[in-house]
Amino acid sequence: MKLTLSNIRKIKSESDNKLTKRVCNYIIGKWHDYDDKINIFKDVLYMGCVSGIVGELIYYSDTVAFYKKYRNEINDLLSETMRSMGCFSFKDIFGKNFDDEDPLIIDAYNQNLLAWFGFEETLRNIGYNFEQVQDYI
Repeated sequence: MKLTLSNIRKIKSESDNKLTKRVCNYIIGKWHDYDDKINIFKDVLYMGCVSGIVGELIYYSDTVAFYKKYRNEINDLLSETMRSMGCFSFKDIFGKNFDDEDPLIIDAYNQNLLAWFGFEETLRNIGYNFEQVQDYI
């Protein structure tokens, strides 16, 4: 599929996943800021949300709210990712970044980590739909 605004809108309209719809909205919102649309994906996937590239996911208050709103979708994505990688613990995916003292993800630190994970992985999954983006994922 070709990376076009109409195809991003099509993915959004055909998805029943709230997180996918939200990340599509991000792409749509950034569309006119980029001459090379591939960079919408590359900027986030290469630098990560930790860089501040996704302005609405910088502060804990925002990332915690994002995590709580999309918790079910993020948990499904995390389970799918862990299964596909053959991982059995959060440490297997997040390494030293995961706070072992918060295994139930009650505190802001791990919620922040999972909000970023959910956004980045959803963006990556959307990118897999486009030939032009696949080489950069």
